[in-house]
Amino acid sequence: MELEKRERAGSNERKSIASYKPLLGLLAIPAFNFFYGLQNHSGEHVQSLVTDVDRNTPFIPGFVVPYMLWYPFLILVFFLVLRKDKTKYYRLLLALCLGLFLSNVVYLFFQTTVPRPAVDSTGFFNNLVSIVYANDEPYNCFPSIHVMSSMLMIYGVQALRWRVRIPLALFALTIIVSTLFVKQHVIADLLAGMLLAKFTFWLAGEWLPVILRRRALIKSARGASHADYK
Repeated sequence: MELEKRERAGSNERKSIASYKPLLGLLAIPAFNFFYGLQNHSGEHVQSLVTDVDRNTPFIPGFVVPYMLWYPFLILVFFLVLRKDKTKYYRLLLALCLGLFLSNVVYLFFQTTVPRPAVDSTGFFNNLVSIVYANDEPYNCFPSIHVMSSMLMIYGVQALRWRVRIPLALFALTIIVSTLFVKQHVIADLLAGMLLAKFTFWLAGEWLPVILRRRALIKSARGASHADYK
């Protein structure tokens, strides 16, 4: 009896671990970042989309904190959505991958840059901004990946209960505005990121049912083939 209980507990634990395997799909993000890094430099024709509104937008170093928490925030949202609804998780992941792919295509043909302010070497937040600037060249700006992905997280958290959804959506909005206040992006980058998120989330919603149906058919065909072999 005790042995059966242990076997059941072990089986349940393995199933629980297996249920989080889809999180491995998040490895696509650093994979796309590899191509981002290859293009993040000055090219022959670099454009500027800076407007007077951007010039008058204040530089607020404190907003570097939500800006830098972008990656952990993405992982948290994907984790929560996966626990709630696996299909919605896959839609969100597919939308993000499409957004990253299309962003890199745009960077390849339309390189933009954003002027950065001189940052004082004193102060905690200023030092964080300096770290961001040192590790990310001021190119690959239009559309903003921070904005695109944060907007997708706002769409994704609609699957969660409101007590979780509201603070997560507010933090996503904070990340979006942080791109302007730390002078990593301009308004045109922000708007393009929002539009791209809306498009890829819609497109993922159209494509995912087709992908899942095809996957089910392939599994069914393999199962039938295996049964015939037996």
